Amino acid sequence: MSEPSSSPPKDFPVSWDQFHRDARALAWRLNGMGPFEAIIAITRGGLVAAAVVARELGIRLIDTACIASYDHQSQGSLSVLKEIAPDVIRRGKKVLIVDDLVDTGATAKLVRALCPEAHFATVYAKPMGRPMVDTFITEVSQDTWIHFPWDTALSYAPPIRDGAA
Repeated sequence: MSEPSSSPPKDFPVSWDQFHRDARALAWRLNGMGPFEAIIAITRGGLVAAAVVARELGIRLIDTACIASYDHQSQGSLSVLKEIAPDVIRRGKKVLIVDDLVDTGATAKLVRALCPEAHFATVYAKPMGRPMVDTFITEVSQDTWIHFPWDTALSYAPPIRDGAA
């Protein structure tokens, strides 16, 4: 998540169905912008979105930029675990970088430096990171924590009147 604020973070749970719809909406928006020859998925969050976008746009060449920055509750320092293949970077403007979320923009800035000509697309964007991406679908406030379906399980949720977010 991004910098702490004085108010408690807002929770934004996203179901598998909703994420799939949003990732397809991203593909729809990107469809006329190419042609793209390759996708770079930012792991791990961008893998699911990249798979959906790749299917919808008919892109078969998918690489990963493996960047570690989050644990399940906070953002830490960035660490490049795996770099992008040079033959993918050389494709320049025909490369599409896909991630699930741009938060502070730190990861996006790092990946943009590795592949500066690529088109950067995310499903969700927060205000601090939004200037780093070319295309996104849904903007959420900076103090919102998105609960992605691969990070959650079904469990009891207390009613709002009992203090639930």
